[in-house]
Amino acid sequence: MTKNKKKAGASAPEKDIKMQRNTEQAESQEETTVEMDIQNKKIAEVTTEADSEPDEMENLKMNLAEYKDKYLRTMAEFENFRKRSNSEKADWIRHATKELALHICDVVDNFERALSQAKSEDLDTPFGKGVILIEKQLVKALENEGVKRIEALGSEFNPEYHEALAHIASEYEENTVAAIIQNGYTMHEKVIRPVRVAVSNGNKMNTLEE
Repeated sequence: MTKNKKKAGASAPEKDIKMQRNTEQAESQEETTVEMDIQNKKIAEVTTEADSEPDEMENLKMNLAEYKDKYLRTMAEFENFRKRSNSEKADWIRHATKELALHICDVVDNFERALSQAKSEDLDTPFGKGVILIEKQLVKALENEGVKRIEALGSEFNPEYHEALAHIASEYEENTVAAIIQNGYTMHEKVIRPVRVAVSNGNKMNTLEE
């Protein structure tokens, strides 16, 4: 009886040891499980970051393309604005120069009419020579700006350069400019005022006199 009691009494510490070992193993397994979970989370995070990198690159590429497109559009709009401004400025200068040139052309025409009515002895005086010199200077100033008189007398009628105001009998062939009524001018090869002319109708003047 005493021996059995001793055996029974000796088994309690063993159970405690086993329970302690089991508890330690359970705790160890739990710690291991926690560590594995942490590692798995880290791996998942790294994987997610790695997976998200291509998306971020695509977003960056899209943003870059969008900014590049906006930049190119802005530059194109600025270039168009610059060209339009330069064109408008050039048109304004040409218009202003054209108007001034036409006024000077009228003055030259008046000088020419006055000189055509003057007597030869008057033109030989200092005053007459001064008037002739002024006319030449005005014509030279117009030529320097690209303005030239249209030579029309005796040439075939051309509606691009001539404006017919009358048809008359003359020594010229039909449809030929027989008289100049008002001088015309070009500026840089473009007509700024057509020549006003009388055009021959083909009838000879001596025939009419007969």
